[in-house]
Parts: sequence; structure tokens; C-alpha cells
Amino acid sequence: MNPIDAISIQVYSLRALGPLDAILDVVAEAGYRHVELVGSHLEDPAATRARLDARGITPSSSHVSMATLREKPDAIAAACQTIGIVQLFMPSVPHEERGSAAPYWRALGSELARMADRFARHEINLGYHNHAFELAPKENTKTALDLIFEAAGSSPLTWEADVAWLVRGGAEPKALLHRYRNRLVAAHVKDIAPPGRNLDEDGWADVGAGVLDWRDLWHACRDAGARWMVVEHDKPADPARTVRSCYDYLSRIAA
Repeated sequence: MNPIDAISIQVYSLRALGPLDAILDVVAEAGYRHVELVGSHLEDPAATRARLDARGITPSSSHVSMATLREKPDAIAAACQTIGIVQLFMPSVPHEERGSAAPYWRALGSELARMADRFARHEINLGYHNHAFELAPKENTKTALDLIFEAAGSSPLTWEADVAWLVRGGAEPKALLHRYRNRLVAAHVKDIAPPGRNLDEDGWADVGAGVLDWRDLWHACRDAGARWMVVEHDKPADPARTVRSCYDYLSRIAA
């Protein structure tokens, strides 16, 4: 597969541009052919599929909340089949639960494993997306992320590694990518601004404009098994600029 075809973008990054039609127009014009959706786009799957098809865009994946996965698994599976999604990620746990002790994270890993088994019967993969809080030790040296994957056992639970959040959590990203390469299927590609810069963007930067060595990290993610390299910026000051600059930078790396 051409490495450029691995590039996708999380549409949440572009929420300030307005409705999905406006977002997809900007994404397509920048050169992307894949997007990562969010749970609200699965509520009217036929309409979402039509919007994607009209622009020659296909979904790499979608984020879906834990609450929705619990409450509407069959509806989610049906929506995925309509849109053409074969990879879901549970993006986060509620803020008030992020400081929980080890038993919480083991229970979460077990529940996600059961869900992954259920979605696998529909030929849909389910994975977990990390932030920084999962890097806190919860049981001796084991982090919350370790406990999730340990409890998931031999289930087909996958992983979308948010590399910049791994760095903010104090981890050495390449070591974790290697450790969990059997689960890694995607990486969030975003950058961290130099200290004191881009405060209005919560310290994030367009890919290639920050402190992370994405030339090196691109290859580390791909070598560890990341099929999808998904651009993300949590709070871009100029979303349209971010869309273009990130694609231009990554397409040069991937070429």
C-alpha cells in the first residue's frame, strides 16, 4: 500500500468549521482521502455515507463513546456496516473517573474485551485510544494502560496510540509502541508546541511545527503495525490551515 494512503484525519479537530459537509470539503481540497469520524456521525449512517461518497472519501475509523457502546451496540454495528467502518475506538473515560485505582482499569479492560469479541462477530474491530492519564502508575509500576491491555487478554481489542499524549504523560513512545505492537492498528499524529508557545491552542502545534520528531515517529508507528496515521489537533487556531499544513508535511514524509 502506498504510505500516503495511510493518512487520515480526525474530524473532531475541525469542528469549528461547522457541519460535516463543510469539514469534508476542506479535507478533500487538502488532499485527504480518509477521515476518522465521531459517534454523532453514526446517528444517520446513510446521510454520512452519502456525504463521504460525494467527495471520494472513505472512513479509516470512528470514535464512539463508552456509553454509546454499552447502550446501542447493535445500532452502532449496523451504522458501521452502512458507512463502511471496520475500526472503532473508544476515545476516553469521563473526567471524574480518570484518577481511579487499579480495579477500575482492570474492569474496563475486561469490559472492552467482551465488547471487542462482540463487534468482531460483525467483522468490526474495537480498540482503545489513550490520553496522558493512562500513563499514571496504578499497581506498582503498572500503568492504567498496562492494566487495560492485561485485562483484555487474548481478545481482539486494538489500540490507537495518541503519540503526543504519550509524551505528555511522560512515556517513551517508541518503547510503548513496541510493547503493544500486537494491538497497535492506528496512531494519532499531532505535535506539541515549544514551551510557552501556542497557549491559545493548549500548547499543541500543527504536525511538523512542534517539538516531536515526526520523521522518526512516523516510521516507528508504521513499523509497529499502525495501518492508519490519523492527523489530530485538539484545538487549532486556524483549522483550515492545520488541515493543509499537516497533510503537506506528512505526504512529504510518506512519499
